[in-house]
Amino acid sequence: MNENMFLVVGLGNPGSEYAATRHNVGFIVVDELARRFGVSVDHEKWQAYSAQLDLWGSKVCLLKPNTFMNLSGKAVARYVDFYKVRPEQILVVHDDLDMAPGRVKLVAGGGTGGHNGIRSLVECLGTKDFMRLKLGIGRPGKVGLFSGMPVEKYVLAPFTPDEKVLLGQRMDSIEKGLERLLSDSLAKAMNLLNTLKP
Repeated sequence: MNENMFLVVGLGNPGSEYAATRHNVGFIVVDELARRFGVSVDHEKWQAYSAQLDLWGSKVCLLKPNTFMNLSGKAVARYVDFYKVRPEQILVVHDDLDMAPGRVKLVAGGGTGGHNGIRSLVECLGTKDFMRLKLGIGRPGKVGLFSGMPVEKYVLAPFTPDEKVLLGQRMDSIEKGLERLLSDSLAKAMNLLNTLKP
């Protein structure tokens, strides 16, 4: 086992047509973290793009599967196998329909919540015990939000300007939460991130 390696996996769909969509918030966050740390997630191997760096005493691999969302687990499993990491050394960043835009929640384990990327990870890794950083995108029709828009169309639509601002405002806390996770504990990171209000 590689005790000092963490995988930070952003979920999304490859291709410019998906780049700014709600379903790609995992990619967006991982790319922004990479920019802040002065690296690019552009090394291509095993159906994913990656970047490696040292952060707060840990080795971190930022990862973006280059499969489509529904096959994300296939790429991630190759990296998990190569680096010999345990589920608690994997953090998956993804969108969540059932949380309001701007809401952030860090959890360990849990169900798939109907998320196809998470379902693929559970199937390919053979465990649901990895950590997830969920980013709320809201559900269409709830509290008057994009009433009448099908979920499939909503998640693949671009963020509105207001949603982009909300996400940008969360990035400092997400970076700080990652620091607490790597240098301190999951509990400390959860205390910081899960109390953020939209």
